[in-house]
Amino acid sequence: MSQSITIENQIIESLSVRQREVLTAALDLVVEMGDAFTMNAVASRANCSKETLYKWFGDREGLLTATVQWQASKVKIAWPDKQVMDQASYIESLVRFAESWLQVLSGKISIALNRLAVSHEAAAKGLLGSIVLKNGLFAIAERLKPLLEMGRDANFLKFNNSDEAFRCFFGLVVRDMQIRTLLGDEKIKSAVDARKDAKRAVEQFFVLYGTSTDFQRK
Repeated sequence: MSQSITIENQIIESLSVRQREVLTAALDLVVEMGDAFTMNAVASRANCSKETLYKWFGDREGLLTATVQWQASKVKIAWPDKQVMDQASYIESLVRFAESWLQVLSGKISIALNRLAVSHEAAAKGLLGSIVLKNGLFAIAERLKPLLEMGRDANFLKFNNSDEAFRCFFGLVVRDMQIRTLLGDEKIKSAVDARKDAKRAVEQFFVLYGTSTDFQRK
């Protein structure tokens, strides 16, 4: 069982610059080495002691958890100002979130992490699959649902279930991009236009859930 207790319940922003450097080194090694990376390799790449790694992150599983959390934190939410928010500024917040999400998901680090998680799950090796779900997709959902609910409270959106609305938003934003990148489709990676794809996804989301007839007519 993982003994990692150092960052599981911490806000990612509280990590020190040095800890972030270590996590960046770990992510680089996941891309380069896949499942072959070790705590020794991370310590060597990050120029720190293995004892420091264990102190900060616990065991290898704890370090993997931290790297997934660090990677997921790169998806940014631009929260609109409730005091002056109109539908246009709210839509822009959703677009910027979707754009950031696509940029992170289509990058080589996320692809490597997801491939590693899938291979672990298929081989029943450890808990990386559940780590990626909990600290990746599920964590993103918990960050986005309040933004969706803000739009509902402002009467821009209409839905009964936040989980269902999130799953629909995820499907419209990600489409088949993630599975195709996992399977090595180089064409889809070069075709990702994060801003354009994000705007399209948000427009389609508003057709389904928006209260404005302008979107419903499209």
